[in-house]
This record gives sequence, structure tokens and C-alpha cells, in this order.
Amino acid sequence: MPGGAAQSTLPPSGKLAENIMHFARVLREAGIPVGPGAVLDALDAVRAGPLLRRADFYWTLHAVFVKRREQREIFDQAFHVFWKKPKMLQQLMQLMYQQIARKPHENRKQAGFRRLAEAMFEKAEVQSRQRQEELEVDASFTASASEILRAKDFEQMTLEEQAEARQALRRIRLNRIEVPTRRYRAAHAGRRIDMRRTLRGVIRAGGQVVDIARKERRWREPPLVILCDISGSCSNYTRMFLHFLHTLINDHDRVHVFLFGTRLTNITRELRRKDIDEALAKVSAAVKDWSGGTRIGPALREFNIKWARRVLGQGAHVLLMTDGLDREDVDSLAAEMKRLRRSARRIVWLNPLLRFSGFEARAGGIRAMMPHVDEFRPVHSLDSLSDLARTLAEKRSDAHDPAKWMRKALQR
Repeated sequence: MPGGAAQSTLPPSGKLAENIMHFARVLREAGIPVGPGAVLDALDAVRAGPLLRRADFYWTLHAVFVKRREQREIFDQAFHVFWKKPKMLQQLMQLMYQQIARKPHENRKQAGFRRLAEAMFEKAEVQSRQRQEELEVDASFTASASEILRAKDFEQMTLEEQAEARQALRRIRLNRIEVPTRRYRAAHAGRRIDMRRTLRGVIRAGGQVVDIARKERRWREPPLVILCDISGSCSNYTRMFLHFLHTLINDHDRVHVFLFGTRLTNITRELRRKDIDEALAKVSAAVKDWSGGTRIGPALREFNIKWARRVLGQGAHVLLMTDGLDREDVDSLAAEMKRLRRSARRIVWLNPLLRFSGFEARAGGIRAMMPHVDEFRPVHSLDSLSDLARTLAEKRSDAHDPAKWMRKALQR
């Protein structure tokens, strides 16, 4: 085992060294950037020892390979599968090689291991096995790959599909409505007479008759505020949603993005960087409570006290992305939502739980928030985000009326 091999004064060699290098390759394929330098550091760290327990070996590799908070979960799964549970490899092979024989509900059960499964096996092995199991299928009435990807749940996507989805998210453009302001601007064909400019022209002309100046009302987009839940149940959807927000915040003015779990974090400045990778790295460094618990009520209270007067003005729209599963004081949550409702022109609730066809508004937190939102929309796929971007500039849709889910809950 790793502990016994690490007690030797000689450098790791043989199976242990090969396994560490293969494990580093698995992490790299799973999305953790592990280079040759990190592999050499891991071999040196194992040699430094002494590693008396499996936990010592785990934390030694963890200290070398894991550089960010969001990498912990995939490292933990990869470590226990690679070093501890040989039988799990058979399940991962079945996940990769027997997708045709699986039932639809089994896909959801294995979602947490799918991306790890792709990293555990060489691409050549996957392609070889797929060639052996090729089937002749009449595709005349089947959906195209792009249509399947657009309707697929973010949680069920493979690494390759997630990369394609991120590229698609960067191409989505949000259609936002413009609202009239109280200010005017000069316009040759304006419907109002600009008396001030007209009189100034008369004075400059020495009292001679001049053309009457006209003006029209100025229009501009209202502020857009996004509040995203980064608790464990929403973190994967928020990561994908951030790619959409990065494009949005760099294409529009007066867009503000906040993340909340156990605390509220303003990431507007970090997300404005042009390079998406640099922006997400800055966001990761700024957020301290990713994939932790959720305290929706206190987070909304902090936003209402510290930020509402700064960012909610001139008919601001609010996108609230959370599952609403708050176990704390429901009455306080309802009060903060009511306060937010008074400050915002429109509140759109994006809930990942709507990916389930049998969703019902039974949780206390959901029922407390529902009366104070204008629309209730899903946020689990490319289609749902495209629909949001396309229809946000339109009037309130009856298809997404939150009262529909409230009636269903009351009928139970």
C-alpha cells in the first residue's frame, strides 16, 4: 500500500511511482491542471514521509495536486476510486461502455461519477470498445446531437459536453427591455419643443427667427442584478451559469452579480475581466463559502441593507438563482423577499429543481418566496437559459406564473 512504500528512504519506484503518475493523469483528464512538475513534487513528498496511514497519503497528494477549493470534490472521488475501491472501477466501466443498455433513471444515479469515469480510461480504449459495440440505427427520426445537448441537464453532461455547453453559453445574448427615463435628449424629429435650446439659439442669432429645437425622451436599459446560490445543491448549475453571466456582464452596462451560500459576496468586478478563465479564477479566490450550506434569508437581508439602494434603482430587474431549500426562519425569509419586491421592478426566480417534471412547491422556504416573484423558471439546461435570454425583454409569461405551482401545492 502507499503507506508502506512511502516509509522507504529510496525514491518511489515500480508500481507506486507508476500509479502516482497514472493518478495525476486521471486528475488532469478530470479537469484538475496537473503538470509534470506537480508529479515530481508528489513523488518527492511521498519519499519525504513518513506515511503511516492512508489518510497521510491522501493529504500528501491533496496538498500537491489541489490548488483551488472547487477541485476538492473531484480529487476526493478520484482518490477513493483509484486507490481504495477496485469494484468501483467496474461500475465506471459499465457507465462508459454500456450506456445503450442502461435505463434512464440509472443515468441520474451515476451523474456524480460520469466525468470521473471518462478520465479513468484511455481514449483509445473507449474508442476500441465502442467499435466493438457499434449498432446500425435508423436515425431518420432521431434528434440531432446538438438538440440533445441543448435539452440535457448540466449535471448529466460529460466533460466534452460541458465544454461544448460552455462555448454555447458564451454565444447567448440577452434581449433586455429598454424603459423610458425622466431625461430628454436633442432630436430633430422629437415630439416635444426644447424651449431652452430654442431660446439660446435666438440669443446667439441676435433676436432673429431660428428653427425650433426639439427633444425626445431618453431610453435606457434598467439595471440587472443577479443573486446566485452556491450551496452544495446548486453549485454545479451556478458554475455553468457563470459562463453565461460573464458574457452578459461584458456586453451590458449596469449588471451586478452576487453569490451567496452562508454569506454574500459581490463578484461584479472579478467577473468583468475579459478572459473567462482569469475571471473565474478571481471569483474562486473571492468566494470563501462555495459548496457549503445555504442561508437565503440572512443573505437577502445583507443585500437589502448594504446593496439595494446602490444597485436597485430605475426599474431594476432581479434574477434570483436558488433552489429555495432554506431550513432557517421562514418568516424572516418571507420578510426579506417582500422587501426585495418593493425595490425591484421585476423578480425572476431561476430554480434548478424545475428540471424534475413532478416538482411541487412543498418546502417552507419555497412557499415563502413564491408570492414575491414574477416568474418561476428552470435553469438546468441550454434551452432553459436560451429561453430566459430571449423572453426577458417580453411581458410576464403565464407559462411561468408562480401562482400555478402555489395552486398545485394547496390542492395537496
